[in-house]
Amino acid sequence: MTGGASGIGAAVADRLRADGLQVAIIDLNPGEAKFSYAADVTDRAAVDGALAEIRAELGPVTVLVNAAGLDRFKKFLDLSFDEWQKVVDVNLNGVFHCTQAVLPDMIEAGWGRIVNISSSSTHSGQPFMSPYVAAKSAVNGLTKSLALEYGPQGITVNAVPPGFIDTPMLRKAEQRGFLGDTEKQIQQTPVRRMGLPEDIAAACAFFISEEAGYITGQILGVNGGRNT
Repeated sequence: MTGGASGIGAAVADRLRADGLQVAIIDLNPGEAKFSYAADVTDRAAVDGALAEIRAELGPVTVLVNAAGLDRFKKFLDLSFDEWQKVVDVNLNGVFHCTQAVLPDMIEAGWGRIVNISSSSTHSGQPFMSPYVAAKSAVNGLTKSLALEYGPQGITVNAVPPGFIDTPMLRKAEQRGFLGDTEKQIQQTPVRRMGLPEDIAAACAFFISEEAGYITGQILGVNGGRNT
């Protein structure tokens, strides 16, 4: 999986390990967990190199969770194209590189699971985050297209758009004043609490399970009832 060293990605990695999967992490700063590899998901050569090591240690890749992400809190008119491109590269093109790189393994196996972490902001938009919202919206579209294209090969592709989740990314937005009143946000969430990374991990674990084999092309909002 990508982006598995912190936040939502780390929770997903922990859950999948607990479920008995061997989890390999590709991240810029992968940490010390077993089977962790330093690579930039925007660099196809780096992705291919990391996957070569993963295959050598663990065999073919039949499960992929695309969780690597990058935000940029800035007014649209203040964005440079380079800033826009960087966010799109990580959040969308990174999904392209990693998914394209592992699909041959899944096709050969006749079985595969791909889960893309998108964002609840794709439902309603989010000020000061236009490149992030645009990229994550594209990920949802890619999810649906790949589900149709590779379903006949036994591969399911789904997306999980997290809602108001307590992560380092959210706390950074809060500190910079882009989030608004946190308590008000909680009161606008039907279940009246902030989500946890473990909530997202549970959804990912389900999509990866055999029980979810008849579910593909779905965008499952884990958001406490908000933005559904």
